Amino acid sequence: MKNTFGNHVAVTLFGESHGPAIGAVIDGLAPGIPVDTAFIDKLLSRRRPAGDISTTRHEADPFVIESGVFEGKTTGTPLCILIPNGDTRSSDYAATRFLARPSHADYTAYCKYHGFEDPRGGGHFSGRITAAVVAAGAIVLSALNRKGIRIATHIASCGGVSDRAFEDLSADMTALDERDFGVLDETVADRMMNAIREAKQAGDSVGGTLETVVTGLPAGVGEPWFDTVESMLSHALFAIPAVKGVEFGAGFALADMRGSVANDPFCMQGGAVCTVTNHSGGINGGITNGMPVLFRCAIRPTPTIGREQETVNMQTGEDATLLAKGRHDPCIVHRARVVVDCLTALVLADMLTGRFGTDWLGTV
Repeated sequence: MKNTFGNHVAVTLFGESHGPAIGAVIDGLAPGIPVDTAFIDKLLSRRRPAGDISTTRHEADPFVIESGVFEGKTTGTPLCILIPNGDTRSSDYAATRFLARPSHADYTAYCKYHGFEDPRGGGHFSGRITAAVVAAGAIVLSALNRKGIRIATHIASCGGVSDRAFEDLSADMTALDERDFGVLDETVADRMMNAIREAKQAGDSVGGTLETVVTGLPAGVGEPWFDTVESMLSHALFAIPAVKGVEFGAGFALADMRGSVANDPFCMQGGAVCTVTNHSGGINGGITNGMPVLFRCAIRPTPTIGREQETVNMQTGEDATLLAKGRHDPCIVHRARVVVDCLTALVLADMLTGRFGTDWLGTV
């Protein structure tokens, strides 16, 4: 099982949804990076369930930094952060252990691990593991912020309701940093949440899209072909449960444009090379061009719903029906926002460290 991502700053995830704990190990961090535990907790709280639009499973996420930090700063050795699990209810899964939940990883995990996988709450495949991503990513995100690199994600759409696009990037990113339900146009928040509630009442779920912007990246980061900025980010983003699509800049809309519209003309602004438009999302030839990096993730509806579904019994090889128990989200779009931010930070820290050296993120 491959659980490590990154070449220069590498993160390894461990744990299961209903196990004693989950966590992450970050290797390759420069010494001297300040570790703000209040900032980690702030981002973890943004990932936690929120009222009647989320699961009723509530985890306090009392994380513990086991190694790699001394007197509030990284030491340069592997940093291990541990998050105990608490509000588990494993009995919900006992009676349906061998019934494959549609569109979950139950069946594929059973094929790969021959029944030895932990099935409770999805085990290692659970979205619960994203808490470890957030805890680890928060450390790197704050380090990037100190270097002038900012990352922000808004809920571009949810349940058929759309938010406005980014406009004034600096103001929009600042506003999002203070909003738990991350929309730019606050008038659409209630409509989105009502769409989630309606789906929940119907025993169903909804999905949506997240749009992310990264500012402050220098030109020249990334490699052609297999380690492009797009490919590295996509590689990581598709690891987030429920992400089923990633597009950069104008994305699939480019297919319907002519080159005269799709191209981003270059110009000089304040002595720097810029582009008039940003249909390419800040990336040319897999390498950053200095403009904001912009991408969107498609988040599928939560697979576990409150309706009976057709499935198979993996143990007997017979058709079956499943009415799932347990506590599940009618939508995870609003909770996935901070996961995208933190995973993006981890990817960029890895690429920037490869470009500028190990100590670049630190204070030495």
